[in-house]
Amino acid sequence: MTITPPVFALFLKATALWMLILLAAIGNGVLRQQLLEPALGRTLALSLSGVLLSLIIFGLSWLLVPILGRVTNHSWYGVGLLWVALTLMFEYLFGYYLAGHSLQTIHGTLDLTDGNLFLLALLVAGASPRLAAGLHGLVD
Repeated sequence: MTITPPVFALFLKATALWMLILLAAIGNGVLRQQLLEPALGRTLALSLSGVLLSLIIFGLSWLLVPILGRVTNHSWYGVGLLWVALTLMFEYLFGYYLAGHSLQTIHGTLDLTDGNLFLLALLVAGASPRLAAGLHGLVD
């Protein structure tokens, strides 16, 4: 199976857009640690940060997907899947190799019982490109 140049270009651009979302997500994490956790406690701060991150992801998706142009429905779902995969790779690789977290600690980000809504943010990252493209009329 070969990847056609337009598809490669789409996923290259989508990766660049994801990097902007990543920067916003890092800023959200700093906000949570520096302001929200001291003021609200860990559980509430994690929940609020997860909702905020989800809104940031969708908002940036809505602003940025026009850069990708009009593509097929399947391609939009592919962009969402790419964003989820890149997010998980970043979370695990950065967390394990650079931050020194155990894999168990990183797995814990997907546990909803302690108030962490990172799983919600992943779902939003997966769905946002298609939803935003639909709102802009960019789905073939």
